[in-house]
Amino acid sequence: MSGETLPGVEESTPSRIVLHVDMDCFYASCERLREPALRGEPVVVGMGYESGETFGAVATASYEAREYGVESAQPISEALERLPRAGADTAASAADVGHYRPVDLDFYKSVAASVKEILHDCADVVREVSIDEAYLDVTEETAWKRTPDGDRTLAEGYARHVKQRIAREVGVPASVGVAPNMSAAKIASDHDKPDGLVVVEPGDVSEFLAPLPVDAVHGVGPVTADRLAEMDVETAGDLAAADPTALRSAFGSRGVELHDRARGIDDRKVTPTGRPKSLSRESAFAEATEESGEKREALAALAADVAARARSRDATYRTIGIKAVVPPYDVNTRERSLPGPVDDPDLVEEVALELLSEFDDVAVRKLGVRVSNLSFASGEQSRLDGWDGAAADDGAGVARWSEPIDEDDAVNAGPEGQLSFDDLGGEG
Repeated sequence: MSGETLPGVEESTPSRIVLHVDMDCFYASCERLREPALRGEPVVVGMGYESGETFGAVATASYEAREYGVESAQPISEALERLPRAGADTAASAADVGHYRPVDLDFYKSVAASVKEILHDCADVVREVSIDEAYLDVTEETAWKRTPDGDRTLAEGYARHVKQRIAREVGVPASVGVAPNMSAAKIASDHDKPDGLVVVEPGDVSEFLAPLPVDAVHGVGPVTADRLAEMDVETAGDLAAADPTALRSAFGSRGVELHDRARGIDDRKVTPTGRPKSLSRESAFAEATEESGEKREALAALAADVAARARSRDATYRTIGIKAVVPPYDVNTRERSLPGPVDDPDLVEEVALELLSEFDDVAVRKLGVRVSNLSFASGEQSRLDGWDGAAADDGAGVARWSEPIDEDDAVNAGPEGQLSFDDLGGEG
C-alpha cells in the first residue's frame, strides 16, 4: 500500500479498525464542482422538472434543499411545490427557490472514480458499496492507540487524513465513521452529517448505540422499525435488551443479527470488491493557470507519483491518460493505449506531457495523471523499445478517458422515471 501512513502505527491492534466513507449529497456536491456559485444554495438533482415533462423524481437534495422538505426519491412535482425552481415564473422570493439540475451520471462516476482512487491508496482492503460510499479496513494502516497528548486515537487521525485528501484532491465533502466493525462504522458516518467525523472506540460501541432510534441500526428499515415499535422496541438499546427468542420468532435469523448489531456485535469482514482498475493522482492550482512551464512541472510530478505507486503494487498498465479541468469545472480527459502492459515511469511522463500539449494555451485549474488497464499478474511486460506512440481506436492514439464502473454503482431508472436506490447505498 502506497498511501501515507501516520506515524506511530503499530504492527498489531487489539481490534479491527473499519472506516465507512459516505459522500454527502454526492450528486449535488458534484454539481457544485462545476458551478461553485451553487455552494450554500439549495440544489436539487433529478428529472422531470422541465416544462412539458410529466414524470420525474429527486435523485438527491442538498441539505439546504432538505430544509424545505425536499427529499431523495420524492416526486419532482412535490419538490417543486415545496421549493420552486430558480428562474421559473413564480411568486416565491429569490431566497426561497432552488437550483434544479439534471442527473449526469457520467460526470458523477468520473468524480467518484477520483474518490475511490484515494480510498484504494489509503487502504489495501476496500469494499465499494455504491457510487458514493465504501468501507475500508485500515487495521494494518493505523491503530486504536492514543496520541501522546491523549487527545485522540491514531485511527481518528488517519480517518481525518482520508477526509482531507478527498476534500483537497477532489473537492467534495465526505462523512466518515470509524469503529471496530462495519455496522457501527456505518451508523457513525450517519451520525454527524454533513462533513462529519465520528469515532466509536472499542468498548464504547454499545453505549454509543443505546440512545439512537432503532432505525439507526444498520438493516432496520421503516417496515422493520414499525414492527419493532409494536414490540415496544424504540431505540437501539431497546433492541439490544430485547428477548432474542422473540426477535427470532418475529424476524427469523435476521432478528438475531439485528439484536447482535444493536449490542455492537458484527463479525463481518470487509471483503474487497476487487483490485483497482486504475491508479491516478490529481493536483489543483491555487488559481487557474495558462503558464506552460507550471503545468508541465505539475504534470511531470504527478506522472512520477503514479508510476511509483503502480510499481509499489507490482502493477503494469496498458493505458496512460491525463485529466485537465478547465474553469469553471469542465473536465477534459485524454488517454493513449499501449501495445502491451508496461512498467515504465519515463514513458508515463512522456505520454502525459504529449497529451498535455493540447491544452498549452488553455487556463487549467486542476491536472491529473492516470494509468489504467492494470495487470497484477507476474510475467514479462511488453517491450516498447523505440515505441513512437501506439494508435488508439480513433487512429490518432488519443481517446476519451472512460472509467469502468461496477454494477453496484449503477442508479437504475424505475417506473415512470422514478429513480431507485439500493438499501445499502443511496444519497447521504
